Amino acid sequence: MTTNSRPILRRSRHNRILAGVCGGLSEFFGISVFWFRLAFFLAFLPGGVPGLGLYLLAWIIIPKASE
Repeated sequence: MTTNSRPILRRSRHNRILAGVCGGLSEFFGISVFWFRLAFFLAFLPGGVPGLGLYLLAWIIIPKASE
């Protein structure tokens, strides 16, 4: 049996501003949280609906990390 060293996608409990979606994505992909926050911010610019919808969907789908 092999072990999977890849982290599980969870919303971050420590690296968060609103719900921890960007922090969780950054921990999962190993990329700075700055880039995910910038991407969501840029998605908010054209009327707000695309970015807000994606963020809310990720908030609902991605489970919260346990303590």
